[in-house]
Amino acid sequence: MSDSRVAVIIEDDQDIRDLIQVVLSQSGFTVHAVDRGAAGVSAVREQQPDIITLDIGLPDIDGFEVARQIREFSDCYIIMLTSRAEELDTLLGLESGADDYLTKPFRPRELRSRVAAMMRRPRASGPAMAAPDDPLVTTDFPTESLHTMMRASAMNAVLEEAEPELDGASEPAAVERSPRRDGWLEAHGLVLDKSRWVASVDGSPVDLTRSEFDLLLALMESGQVVRTKSELARRLRAEPYDTGSYISEADERTVEVHMGNLRRKLGDNPKEPRWIRTVRGVGYCLEA
Repeated sequence: MSDSRVAVIIEDDQDIRDLIQVVLSQSGFTVHAVDRGAAGVSAVREQQPDIITLDIGLPDIDGFEVARQIREFSDCYIIMLTSRAEELDTLLGLESGADDYLTKPFRPRELRSRVAAMMRRPRASGPAMAAPDDPLVTTDFPTESLHTMMRASAMNAVLEEAEPELDGASEPAAVERSPRRDGWLEAHGLVLDKSRWVASVDGSPVDLTRSEFDLLLALMESGQVVRTKSELARRLRAEPYDTGSYISEADERTVEVHMGNLRRKLGDNPKEPRWIRTVRGVGYCLEA
């Protein structure tokens, strides 16, 4: 990895913080480590890192809120590291803007592998940076109310998979797409500009995370060819669809949550999809 790459560690456990710093430093990153959520948001704003490791159980602001604040001005990769193994916590982490979720204790090799997979993916042109005089951190938020809304949203992403789906037995066909120019894809008013990593619906910009953009791009490129959840999980790892690497249930659930978030941002109804069709027991494809 290039020496110019920057990482920020937000972790209150010194032993784990030191371990992550060693792993990332050996991978070629310039590392900045902090032990508080507010300091982490400030460090990300100042350093503009390529990747962040983020603990959930921080002393001042929990990791969900830290991720939400960071997503207001940065599109860097976020890996959440936590001892919480419950599925709902995983969903909340992804819902708040994380790209990946790693449960403690973890093996340094696994962290290194996930970081390497993320850095193989093209960088997106994320949301505009906040003005220099904007407040660095907002701490006067209704924590209980925020968590309630996030849990409801995360549960909706799970329940969405229970909606009526289409049978995947039919023969897939190529979708008609209208490329406006090199690097552009268009379908039913949805436009992706791969050269600038931006998306719009009926002329209005849509703010997507990198993972959401990658998944949408995969569907746009594949058309009505169905992509399985395993294939899409590999896409997020920047691996070929047919590589045969192991995909866990958690990896597939991550794809489901990202898809749920993507649909909400696009305003796409899973019951009557305009763009993303769920194929029962298989995966997803672009609506004809």
